[in-house]
Amino acid sequence: METPSINDLNICVATENGSGSASSNNILFKAIFKMGIPCSSKNMFPSNIQGLPTWYQIRASAEGYLSRKDVIDVMVMFNDATAAKDIYRVRDGGLILFDDSAPLPAHLKREGVQYIGVPANKLVAKLVPASPLRAKQRNMIYVGALAYLFGIDMDVIKAVLQDTFGNKPAVIESNLACIDAGYQYLKEKGATQNIARLQVIPNGNKGKIITDGNTACALGAIFGGASVISWYPITPSSSLAEALEHYLPRLRKKRDGKRAYAIVQAEDEIAAAGMVVGAGWAGARAMTSTSGPGLSLMNEMIGLAYYAEIPGVFFIVQRGGPSTGLPTRTQQADISLMYGASHGDTRHIILLPHDMNSCFDLARRSFDLADRFQTPVFVALDLDLGMNLWSSEPLKLQKEPFDWGKRLNAQQLEEWVKAGKKFRRYFDQDGDGIPYRTVPGNPHPMAPYFTRGSGHDADARYSEDEHDYKYILDRLRRKFETARKYVPKPIIEKEKGVRTGVICYGSSYEPVREARDRLKARGLKTNHLLLRALPLTSEVPEFLAEHDVVYLVEQNRDAQMAAIIKDEYPGLGAKIISVLVYNGLPVTAGELVRQILEARESAAA
Repeated sequence: METPSINDLNICVATENGSGSASSNNILFKAIFKMGIPCSSKNMFPSNIQGLPTWYQIRASAEGYLSRKDVIDVMVMFNDATAAKDIYRVRDGGLILFDDSAPLPAHLKREGVQYIGVPANKLVAKLVPASPLRAKQRNMIYVGALAYLFGIDMDVIKAVLQDTFGNKPAVIESNLACIDAGYQYLKEKGATQNIARLQVIPNGNKGKIITDGNTACALGAIFGGASVISWYPITPSSSLAEALEHYLPRLRKKRDGKRAYAIVQAEDEIAAAGMVVGAGWAGARAMTSTSGPGLSLMNEMIGLAYYAEIPGVFFIVQRGGPSTGLPTRTQQADISLMYGASHGDTRHIILLPHDMNSCFDLARRSFDLADRFQTPVFVALDLDLGMNLWSSEPLKLQKEPFDWGKRLNAQQLEEWVKAGKKFRRYFDQDGDGIPYRTVPGNPHPMAPYFTRGSGHDADARYSEDEHDYKYILDRLRRKFETARKYVPKPIIEKEKGVRTGVICYGSSYEPVREARDRLKARGLKTNHLLLRALPLTSEVPEFLAEHDVVYLVEQNRDAQMAAIIKDEYPGLGAKIISVLVYNGLPVTAGELVRQILEARESAAA
């Protein structure tokens, strides 16, 4: 018989989309968090609104790992449509909790796992009058059953319900009755299991918060000065704009009570991008949020902003492509599209957050970079980072003044006149590729210029002259090179004498952290570089040079980031071995360990 582990458990809840399981799953997750146990959640849901299967995994990890666990310890089998497969998703020796209101069919019985039944349909029928709520509150039965089996105190559950439905006492009472029914039923039956116990860790999560990357980015954008938000709904980015709609009225209010911002739901992504370009040209800090298909539509506007040198921030929450692909699954497959968005020769700045604080901080800084370099800046998330709930240290606001870059007001222009200097909109005055600009409303007679997406010279005049065109393109490239000194540097963990490196970015950070610990336990020490931005900074080739082999983890099929690095550093890039996960599910440490060890064996053979 297994010895129960303490605070090491992975629960997978299988339900039908639209059945109301989001509430029950959140209550369960927040209860474990409230006990002080490090925990994470992964929601794997279908792209339709109702009917198709959804799986919600909650991982408790005494060691503090937040990535998706390799194996499922407990399967809550509450979806008949997937039950035949779900019984094989749970590990040998695991537990299946099922609704035994009706006898379990023979084909759903499997050797080597423990079955515990709770008559959810019958229990909820006694508690909830016939209404649409009955089906949803059936899910609360398994919350109670799991609370009893694994040791979640009902007082903790009550506290979470209070936090969640504080101003709705009837809802709290109704949910609590269903949860208690599941709890008491298994208690009376004397149900037991030997998989795990959840124990309170005093002050374990003290001061920490639960949030998602989209919300953290929205807050970062607000503190970064975003005042014009135009967007078109698309999963998995919609909740970023919705969070802005929620928080802006609270955080951005003028003394006279009037709004100091605009949020516009556009008719499509093209219009949304156009509004960003227009607002950025006018001097506002403007942004949009979208996903891969939306980014495809925005390419023409992005090209205009790049060539006409107009700031704007594009939050891209990546999902499974190409085309409609897997709209509700996670991937990092739009790196190449962002890096070279639009036709012609383009290169773009991309910021790569990996946790909640970096979502907040890089979102804030993206507006400074957009203004400094007068160009579109991308903040690249993925669905796992953007939509799933993560426990985190509180978001930290760096109190730095806004960087408006080379933006001249009337007084500065007048000083230029006195100094005998001329304002030339697209001229490289300082040798860094970044021109000076003015914005509408500047009353100085030297301020106006004509903005166009067609060929122009250093003075913003229409030109098809080959020398003028090449000058602008070369200066744009020089500006991009300058950006290497301004974008966030990688975070590097190094140990002297270690010759194996790992590079990752985005939501791969957590599974890489766990995988490195496992590799170390098996005798393979690794150093680590966490990429935080494109263009690449000098730390990347230095890291490559210091190691014999470097495993680059990314969530796409074609090793898009590896291709960028190899293109810039072909000699050093030969050291890279790609570790690719692109099945649409959040990465697990076990998969990374498997691929890295197989690559080593293959190289040694």
